Amino acid sequence: MSYPRRRKGGGGGGASSSSSISHNNQNDAAAASTSSKQKQNYDTDNNNNNNKEEKSPPKKKQKQSKLETNKSNKNNNNKKWKCVDSCCWFIGFVCTMWWIVIFLFNAMPASFPQYVTEAITGPLPDPPGVKLAKEGLTAQHPVVFVPGIVTGGLELWEGHQCAEGLFRKRLWGGTFGEMYRRPLCWVEHLSLDNETGLDPPGIRVRPSSGLVAADYFAPGYFVWAVLIANLARIGYEEKSMYMAAYDWRISFQNTEVRDQSLSRIKSNIELMVATSGGKKVVVIPHSMGAVYFLHFMKWVETPAPLGGGGGPDWCAKHVKAVMNIGGPFLGVPKAIAGLFSLEAKDIAVARAFAPGVWEKDVFGLQTLQHLMRMTRTWDSTMSMLPRGGDTIWGGLDWSPEGGFSCDLKTSHNNDTHTTEKDEKEDKNSTESVNLGRMISFGKDVAEDAVKGNKFGNNCDVWTEYHEMGVSGIKAVADYKVYTAGSILDLLNFVAPKLMARGDAHYSYGISQDLDDPEYEQYKYWSNPLETKLPNAPDMEIYSMYGVGIPTERAYVYKLATSAECSIPFQIDLSADGGSEIPCLKSGVFSANGDETVPVLSAGFMCAKGWRGKTRFNPSGIRTYIREYNHAPPANLLEGRGTQSGAHVDIMGNFALIEDILRVAAGDTGDDLGGDQVYSDIFKWSERINLEL
Repeated sequence: MSYPRRRKGGGGGGASSSSSISHNNQNDAAAASTSSKQKQNYDTDNNNNNNKEEKSPPKKKQKQSKLETNKSNKNNNNKKWKCVDSCCWFIGFVCTMWWIVIFLFNAMPASFPQYVTEAITGPLPDPPGVKLAKEGLTAQHPVVFVPGIVTGGLELWEGHQCAEGLFRKRLWGGTFGEMYRRPLCWVEHLSLDNETGLDPPGIRVRPSSGLVAADYFAPGYFVWAVLIANLARIGYEEKSMYMAAYDWRISFQNTEVRDQSLSRIKSNIELMVATSGGKKVVVIPHSMGAVYFLHFMKWVETPAPLGGGGGPDWCAKHVKAVMNIGGPFLGVPKAIAGLFSLEAKDIAVARAFAPGVWEKDVFGLQTLQHLMRMTRTWDSTMSMLPRGGDTIWGGLDWSPEGGFSCDLKTSHNNDTHTTEKDEKEDKNSTESVNLGRMISFGKDVAEDAVKGNKFGNNCDVWTEYHEMGVSGIKAVADYKVYTAGSILDLLNFVAPKLMARGDAHYSYGISQDLDDPEYEQYKYWSNPLETKLPNAPDMEIYSMYGVGIPTERAYVYKLATSAECSIPFQIDLSADGGSEIPCLKSGVFSANGDETVPVLSAGFMCAKGWRGKTRFNPSGIRTYIREYNHAPPANLLEGRGTQSGAHVDIMGNFALIEDILRVAAGDTGDDLGGDQVYSDIFKWSERINLEL
């Protein structure tokens, strides 16, 4: 055991003092030694770490540096709120709310909407089928539905490679999903051959069959579904109802040539009459289906092979009544705008709100050009052009609706005679409003409107306008005004291929001698002014349509100022009549009608042309006019309403459905009360100088 050394120069002292001092010094030395060792170890660790970092490869250092940089940038980005983030959140919010609404809609009791509606508006009336079933009415006569243009479904049976996987799926009707997923392929397969008006090579699109062919146009948008459901409530089944589906794109006679659609209608009607104990059918055409069935009635009596060979008394033996809904017997002015510029009032307004989106200017979509190329191959569109020329629709200085009041106030008027006061009011109104000028070009027609436009053949989407050139387009505008008598010349100039095909299938004049053998050709069969009704004196013909809605009657046009390859003519939205001419709004003159078919077209034949025994109705078939004054739905829960007079929505009109059910159950037009008229159709008909 060693003892600590004594300090030099130290003084004396006792043993205990020396021992205490020695012990304290020993503790201090131990603490200092421990601290020194910890410091040494810490320094050694730091040196080792530094050495490791110095020895690590340069790539690893770069990687670590990048990670730190990315982490820093990410933190900075998280702090910034971009427009993209807002859009994503908004879309997510909308989608989430939509699915919540769908879930709640499917989860709620079926009676909940009716409960809420009744709480707001009071008790709802019973549907016509329920009401008439309580009265004891039952199914009697078989019913045949004839759909109109665009409301029937079309399926793909053969197509090009772009349509792979679409066999027997709907291209038209339903969800229209393929229109959004592959629009150009969709246009290609719905277009017809521009020379023949039939299928293009390698493509076969055919009409859907059965009641589902036209019960709904799209999910939730009914056409025939409400009427079918009410017929079922009085005992009708699918065996006593038949949907006469046909390809509404092709000409009427070609539906027989290609698909034998007319023969199928004949066979099914004969079968229904035979299986119902000889009870005649009630035929219910809608829209273009009215003129299609008019063509059928002449075809079925004509000897084969041109016709169906049914004989002159076929309709008398098989048809009880023809109840036409919104039938455009004399055509619709809207068809002119559709062929001329692919516009109606709604499209013209949409174009004004989003200029260029419909043309080539934005996104290169050329939407209207593609649609024009497609629709100009549909020969059926020409069946809707106005018939009768200036005699029916008016000329440069007059129109039958001269006394039309643009405010569309409801009036109950069955009198065909006008008072002196009425005639005076009509004269004043005629001077301010002339609906006979179907297309007129306004003051904006000038040379600079087409300056720089080169309508050549180098456009991505070809239309017949590209062959006209600037001089041809200017010539159209310089003519200024077109009436129903000159509108065909205009269309022959701007759409020669379309009109050349149409000339073989349709006619738009007025016959002077219906016994002339010329009128045995099928091109005249859909024109009520150039053909006779069948020899069926016990048959009834109804004209049923809505009134009280402004309906397109004439247009003010201008030359377009958009880029090359656009459609050169547009409805002039700046043309507005104000308080002086309230019928003129946004370049469109309106008359009374159902929003698509003017009253003049839907009602004239039953009001005058076919009323009693005339040269157009030699057997004196009884005719009735049933007008339904438009009343919009009271609230959103009513959907499209039960009193609507709109062209398609009228198919859910309770009053119209009740009339149809009563006739199908055995009633006649006299049992319904005869004519039901709210418009001035009888007054307007008297102004038309037509030899009867």
